Amino acid sequence: MSLVELIAQADERGLAAGGLACLDRCLPLLGGDDDLLRPLWTALADGSAWTEGLAKARVALDTPDTGTARLARGMLDAAPVERTADAVRSWSDACSRASLRVHLLLDPAGDPAGEDALDAARAGTATTDLPPLVAAELRRQTTVLELLADHGPQGLRPALDISVEGRRILRAVVSRRARGVGEAGV
Repeated sequence: MSLVELIAQADERGLAAGGLACLDRCLPLLGGDDDLLRPLWTALADGSAWTEGLAKARVALDTPDTGTARLARGMLDAAPVERTADAVRSWSDACSRASLRVHLLLDPAGDPAGEDALDAARAGTATTDLPPLVAAELRRQTTVLELLADHGPQGLRPALDISVEGRRILRAVVSRRARGVGEAGV
């Protein structure tokens, strides 16, 4: 099933987890502590409101000065305070797009002009020519939504694990770029 289809069929918790996972993987761009979003994951697990954790995360992070960081900050700023299915569906979809775009812009093999291919990849129609970082992010997004669809709340822990792995990868990419060796490959 394509990512677009998974988003269309996901319930509120799956959608919130999908958007949160995208944001969590992009956290290195914002200089945030790895545990900054943990209260939001906890709120998803126990069904409580995430309002307080969301407010703390928004205050804790500085305003970014790069395009990729602005995309990541936009995910956080757009997170709905109330986790209704309609609100988190549009947020999750926007986070999916933003996270794929971030990965495209950071992938040394990525072509920023190739952003049109992201929609085709999300729809499942053109995934063979994606740069490696983008292809891996697409797989992570799909896996998170499948985990929540198949396992409900029990899928949150493995979804978080996938997010942590993606965050480590993105942190390494950002670190390489900062050292000036990112152009040599990921």
